[in-house]
Amino acid sequence: MLRRIGTTGLLVIALTACGGGGGSAGADPTGGKAAPPARMAQSTPPATPAQRTPAAPSPVQRALSGMSVEEKVGQLFMPVLYGTTAATVSGENQARYAAGTPAKVVAKYHLGGVILFPQNVKSVGQVVGLTNGLQRGAKKVPLLIGTDQENGLVSRMSALMTDFPGASQIGATKDTGLARAVAKATGEELRALGVNLDFAPVADVNINPRNPVIGRRAYGDDPQRVAKMVSAAVKGFADAKIAATAKHFPGHGDTSVDSHTGLPVIKHTKAEWERIDAPPFKAAIAAGVDTVMSAHIVFPKLDPSGDPATLSKPILTGLLREKLGFKGVISTDALNMAGARKKYDDGEIAVRAVLAGADLLLMPNDLPKAYKAVLAAVKSGRISRERLDQSVTRLLTLKQNRGLLAGAPVASAERAAGVLRSAAHRKLAARAGG
Repeated sequence: MLRRIGTTGLLVIALTACGGGGGSAGADPTGGKAAPPARMAQSTPPATPAQRTPAAPSPVQRALSGMSVEEKVGQLFMPVLYGTTAATVSGENQARYAAGTPAKVVAKYHLGGVILFPQNVKSVGQVVGLTNGLQRGAKKVPLLIGTDQENGLVSRMSALMTDFPGASQIGATKDTGLARAVAKATGEELRALGVNLDFAPVADVNINPRNPVIGRRAYGDDPQRVAKMVSAAVKGFADAKIAATAKHFPGHGDTSVDSHTGLPVIKHTKAEWERIDAPPFKAAIAAGVDTVMSAHIVFPKLDPSGDPATLSKPILTGLLREKLGFKGVISTDALNMAGARKKYDDGEIAVRAVLAGADLLLMPNDLPKAYKAVLAAVKSGRISRERLDQSVTRLLTLKQNRGLLAGAPVASAERAAGVLRSAAHRKLAARAGG
């Protein structure tokens, strides 16, 4: 906000030299006429709005203003691509996206991000080449390149990275310093490979022993302990200058159904949600988490519509945004999972996720259909231009906060070789019980 500046005028009177003898004050000592008084200094008038210099646009504003609607819609999507280099010609890419190589898919859909899986991972040099090539394929705005490196059960980069223990083992130590150190080391290794977003830590409180999808991926079954561990991990990822994701909101810990294959229903009351599920997410937000991932779960006491949280405006906007005050990026869980696809087709799922409050649409089952549906919804007004800009602004802000808008990062295979599985990291893994 510009401040109105007013300058108080000072009355400045120029006095001539004093005359000798009985000369009157102000008389010219040579006998001439007295010199006229100096002019009064004038106060500077306040600048009018037209005269004020407008503030320079921020990097986020500049990036947003330079985008077409098609490019803005593309920023919302993070699919999985096929191949070990950005130039790998793949029948899978051609069949799914009508573009042969990962770089061409990025350019065709103006993608905001890409997620890596083990199929994309062969060696350190190869992954560095892939991430650098993908970044070159993003002509205007650098990519978020993400992966699921939780450590333990879910470790997409395990072929290359230090084998740190999973969350349950670290949670059992009750050592928040250890949780932070492991997250920092994990982030450092990912960053060295050219990955800038980790879909971790898991913020679910695993209170159901029959839970088939969370289990040992969680830090434990005590809400307050899990909250402390999640907070520490978020700070550790920030120490490594990599974006972290708390998942799976509003809490996937008390399920006996896997949302990859079905649609779980959690019957907690609002009071139980506040006591059991909410504390780790509140702690993550307080610690400055970049992203929160939604869960494909039905939570009737939070939203009686029967829609999963990923498609629920009362949960994503009403609860996460408004009640908990989260201002960062809301990511969906993978949209190709059965839990997201029970009621709607792939285009409608993407539209409803945006309307619910999601910013990042992860792994749509049919990217062309989802992209076209969101674009059509924007052009028809079903998704307002303002709503689209809100999501794109959050995504660009995340990129700015992680240094991406200043220029696409360039990973170094030589540097990565010195960071991955370093002696210090292996020692830390041993201390953590790995």
